[in-house]
Amino acid sequence: MGTLLTAWRTRTRTAVAAAALTVTATLATPFAHAEGSAPPVLSDGFGLTQVAGGTQVRSDTDFTITVTTRQVEGEHKIRIFLPSGYRADPEKRWPVTYFLHGGGGTVDDAAAAPALHSDSMITVVPDAGLKGWFADWVMQNTAEGAANWETFHLEQVVPFIDANLRTIADKRHRAVVGLSMGGFGALHYGEARPDLFGHVASLSGGIDFGMAEVRGAVLATELNVTGAWCAVSTSTPSGTGQCTGYGPTVDSDAIFGSPYPVLNADRVWKAVDPAATANLAELDGAEVTLYTGDQGLIDHFTRIAARNVKTRLDQLGLPSRLVDYGDGSALAPTCDGGHNYGCWAPALADYIPRLQASFGTAG
Repeated sequence: MGTLLTAWRTRTRTAVAAAALTVTATLATPFAHAEGSAPPVLSDGFGLTQVAGGTQVRSDTDFTITVTTRQVEGEHKIRIFLPSGYRADPEKRWPVTYFLHGGGGTVDDAAAAPALHSDSMITVVPDAGLKGWFADWVMQNTAEGAANWETFHLEQVVPFIDANLRTIADKRHRAVVGLSMGGFGALHYGEARPDLFGHVASLSGGIDFGMAEVRGAVLATELNVTGAWCAVSTSTPSGTGQCTGYGPTVDSDAIFGSPYPVLNADRVWKAVDPAATANLAELDGAEVTLYTGDQGLIDHFTRIAARNVKTRLDQLGLPSRLVDYGDGSALAPTCDGGHNYGCWAPALADYIPRLQASFGTAG
């Protein structure tokens, strides 16, 4: 552990089981909507129970619900952006994008990227915990309690959204997009459930578990090592004191088991490694996009990880798009090439119109 953390600082249950529930392409009948300017009324189901009084309404197209589930301890928010025409055309169905936030972040980070609130699609932002890592944890008896994040998202949130909102419930019209920790989640979910997602995008993602530095970043969240990673993985400006870390300290083996490549002790890490060739092969038929800068301790390594993934996808003959914006000067005035929303917001502004076009050609 010390070696991995040093590498990260200075150079900056078995494999997760396939989800048992398959969301069919049959379009569900949406539940009733509230009158006036209120957002849609959603109905409990798929193991999710809404918390009374836990809904925050910003507008009829931007609202957050709070849910509980046996899969993950505590209460968890799901923020939803609807297109402005959602209410006006009650017969129309929409593509849906799942946005996965970074470590130390919250569902409200999505507001820092205005492109996510699109008039061409529904965007769903599920809570992923301060250090959930989009996994069903190996250890379920830590201070975090139940931590089956992958099951929560893929077997509960996705069908819940399809049942309650007018989505087009097939992979050609469903995307998963994430940044930092969520960048891992996006690529991993695309590989774990190719039946669900036809579009995958990772921004500055920890997407190569073969790299000691990436494993070290996961360990830093488990051990609640605060600092640069926490400060820049959220939309909260650095220095405000609002990025308080990753929650309770847990065992370094809690999420993916032992990280040490000795006698196959790290078998879970290898099984869920997004950069593993066998996992990348599951992306056959998906549209894959990677973004990264190359500045700072973190994006120096996310660039290496992104290039590794791109090379292996090329070797498999699978098309993908890598946007390496370097120091950010060609991307946007707000981008310094680092691990922050000054780069991610314009990267998403580049990506979302392309995604919308792909949704459009999918019919």
